[in-house]
Amino acid sequence: MEQLKIREIEERLAIETDPNSHFAKELEKDERKGVQQLLKKWHNKRKLEAIALEKHIQMTSYEIKYRSKGYLHIAGIDEVGRGPLAGPVVSAAVILPNDFYLPGLDDSKKLSEQKRSEYYEIIINKAIDFHIGIINVEEIDQINIFEASKKAMLTAIAGLKVQPDFLLIDAVKLNTPYPYEAIIKGDGKSISIAAASIIAKVTRDRMMCKLGEKYQEYGFSTNMGYGTKEHLAAIQTHGITPHHRKSFAPVKDYIAIEK
Repeated sequence: MEQLKIREIEERLAIETDPNSHFAKELEKDERKGVQQLLKKWHNKRKLEAIALEKHIQMTSYEIKYRSKGYLHIAGIDEVGRGPLAGPVVSAAVILPNDFYLPGLDDSKKLSEQKRSEYYEIIINKAIDFHIGIINVEEIDQINIFEASKKAMLTAIAGLKVQPDFLLIDAVKLNTPYPYEAIIKGDGKSISIAAASIIAKVTRDRMMCKLGEKYQEYGFSTNMGYGTKEHLAAIQTHGITPHHRKSFAPVKDYIAIEK
């Protein structure tokens, strides 16, 4: 093979996908350090792509199972925000197309903020349909967080313009007219639930960042309403906001002391 310049090799590798290709095998004989560094980087990228594809195959098993039974519009459902001391609980329902492929898609908690934002845009643009359910702190305090989480999920489902014929739900059993399966840790096992997890997480995080601009003392833009040391200290110093959950300890303990 004619010896190519390193820049030319890099351009060829950018479009080469087969790790066993003749071109890749020939490069193994090239003793130039720069070529071997490029080749190593390229092989590592191929390995990561293979891992992502295997993960995707695993995470489509539920969708494939129910499509084989005749269900066409399978909605993934997830919620975020059960544990924080402040802010709403948010749920999302997402119906993905059959050929949806997003390498690296996983439980939103396992992804960086940047990656979640990137995936959020891809999901909302490629989804057949999606809808978000939001339950505010007043209602959380009235009906409790578990019931509020379920209501957020049901609100998200009801808001879908494309009617689902099957639901994949993260862990929770719902009173719904649609057949469903509740999957423990489903956001790491189903691409539909993982997509819903990302939509819900990014939506809620953005809401908390907005609150953080107004209530800077509480650090909402970084703690998202969770009971961090900074947040608890702010409650002791400044009291609570209208966005704190009065039924949650230690918020209710602070209210009791103030009374």
